[in-house]
Parts: sequence; C-alpha cells; structure tokens
Amino acid sequence: MKKLTILTGLAFLISTNVFAAEAIEGNWKTASGETAAIAKCGSAFCVTLKTGKHAGKQIGKMTGSGNSYSGEITDPAADKTYSGSGTVSGNSLSMKGCVLKVLCKSQTWTRL
Repeated sequence: MKKLTILTGLAFLISTNVFAAEAIEGNWKTASGETAAIAKCGSAFCVTLKTGKHAGKQIGKMTGSGNSYSGEITDPAADKTYSGSGTVSGNSLSMKGCVLKVLCKSQTWTRL
C-alpha cells in the first residue's frame, strides 16, 4: 500500500510540473500602477493592460520559459515599440525595453 501511495504522489508531482503555468503568466502591477495581464497566446505570451487609460490594449509579446523572456514591448502613451525582455524573480518582474540595444529603460512590476 505504501508503494502505491508513493507512486501516486510521484505521478501527481510529475503531471503538475508538466502542466504548470510559466512564471511570467498572471496579473502584474506596472510601475505606473496599472494592471497588466500576461497570458499564453499561441507560442508566445501576450501582455495586455487591464486597467488605466489604455485598458484592453496589447502592449507586448514575449517568448521564453522559466524566468527569462524576450520579445517586444510597447509604451502605450508614446505608441512606440521597443525590443524588450523580462526576468521573473519571485513576485517581481523586471521589464526592460531598448532602442538599438543601447538606450534601455527598466522598471519592476509586482505580481498581484
């Protein structure tokens, strides 16, 4: 009976890890105080504002896994798109947008 319990527990852990959401998925409070949702869209992760003046606007698309992602991010106020990256560390998401990989701006978002 112990063997069956251990095998069942192991199978549950394996299946949970296979279907676990990526670290970047979820709702995040942006540096400007708005809420952004990051969710799977095709083979990437789409960043969509849920609150604020630009609610409903998709402002980014990233690919990656674990804690490192890259793609494009748009400043909705200026309507300019930059190459971007995101790094997840616990409940923080460090977002970086760059022009020509030289002029970069970073901000930290917090998981809600």
